[in-house]
Amino acid sequence: MLNPTLDDIQRALELPNFDHERAWRLMAPRPRALRRSPNLPGAARDAAVLLLLYPRDGELTFVLTRRTDSVGTHKGQISLPGGAVEPGDDGPVAAALRETCEELAVCDENIRLLGELTPLYVVVSDFVIHPIVGYLPAHPQFVPQPSEVAEVIEVRLADLLDEQVKVVERWTLSGVEVDVPYYRLNGHVIWGATAIILSEFENRLRVVARTDPA
Repeated sequence: MLNPTLDDIQRALELPNFDHERAWRLMAPRPRALRRSPNLPGAARDAAVLLLLYPRDGELTFVLTRRTDSVGTHKGQISLPGGAVEPGDDGPVAAALRETCEELAVCDENIRLLGELTPLYVVVSDFVIHPIVGYLPAHPQFVPQPSEVAEVIEVRLADLLDEQVKVVERWTLSGVEVDVPYYRLNGHVIWGATAIILSEFENRLRVVARTDPA
């Protein structure tokens, strides 16, 4: 499946009994906790991101952003548009759409919600990220918010399914050596929570491709 269709994506999001943790671990730094410690007080905060698909030059494409060096967390990293679920939001979907509107000026009521990926716990921030998948039938006009978004990165969905874009390197993070898998897409390194989320999406699509009749 070099060029998944919207039908493929819909079926991928609705797969029963999909092993999301296995997909996560393929692109998670090793070692990395995927669950919140029961010893932590209170509860993790909720956040939401939008994996927004749209046509570009006849191919399904999705958008990532490079964060500025002035944002509070994850400075300079590549991420999906999104942020914390605020008290005024009607749940993660509303938060993902609001954040996409604020970060990229994509406030289109025609965004079609295709489904959700599995909520992912992030240790360093104590957030649970809810990934929402949406589709726009036309290429959006991106206007990045300059204090938050340093660069808009448009990625062909077919490139996410190319095994050649995956790399594993030994990094030192917070004084500890870890094996870090990442995607190299459009010359950018996508790792951490964003890579883990994309890995679930990628591997759901691969399951659909394997179950399609030849």
